[in-house]
Amino acid sequence: MSLNGRVALVTGAGRGIGRAIAIALAKDGADVAVNYRRDEESARSAVAEIEAAGGKAQAYKGSVDNLADVTAMVAEIGRDMGKIGILVNNAGIASRGQSVADTEPAEMERVVGVHAFGPYYLSKLVIPMMRELDRGDIVMISSVATDSYAAYGSPYAMGKAAQEALVYTLAKEEHMNNIRTNIVAPPLVETDMGRRLVKARSGIEDLRELDAGMPFGHVCQPDDIANAVRYLVSDLNTYVNGQRIAVDGGGSASAPAFATR
Repeated sequence: MSLNGRVALVTGAGRGIGRAIAIALAKDGADVAVNYRRDEESARSAVAEIEAAGGKAQAYKGSVDNLADVTAMVAEIGRDMGKIGILVNNAGIASRGQSVADTEPAEMERVVGVHAFGPYYLSKLVIPMMRELDRGDIVMISSVATDSYAAYGSPYAMGKAAQEALVYTLAKEEHMNNIRTNIVAPPLVETDMGRRLVKARSGIEDLRELDAGMPFGHVCQPDDIANAVRYLVSDLNTYVNGQRIAVDGGGSASAPAFATR
């Protein structure tokens, strides 16, 4: 799968799923913009890993729910790297696990802002660039949380539901411009966020203790998600648009109720 000559922006790409996606797209030949909000060290480390493997990447700071931040970031990427042809909206934050009655409005605004408004802002900004290219791809990293809408997670679930609604709309609006828009929905993944969630809910320190109860004998890994993204943005994907792919080993119905990244 060759992405030579294409520019990719991956949000929240310093760690976890975003980092795996950024590295994978760079291996396939894309020049990658590694977005981060606060953890510059991790973002620089991801860039260094890509460059050490012969790829091209640069780190860009910006909070995706801040329109001024992302407007400036997209303009800077355009100057440095060229028109963005691949956008992976991965940046995410967890909610605090409280009931609707106990959830503060500020938390709701923050979580929905990151998961829904951030992808909207970035899609709005990059689509005009993509229309000028031979092809464009937008991938949203959602969650199997939207399969069941469990209790005590309304900000996260609402943000992801809105994000997915955006995909279905864009798929109908932009396919005539050769832009494909799709969703990848992970289950529990072995990331910092996943570890914190499981520890808070069950006290388990090591996610690999859950391997035996997971599909194919292991907790989902960041590379499992990255490989799905690689396919969706590659030339192998000629006709997949407006789809939601759950990369959960087929086990969402029976896996433990840790439906987040």
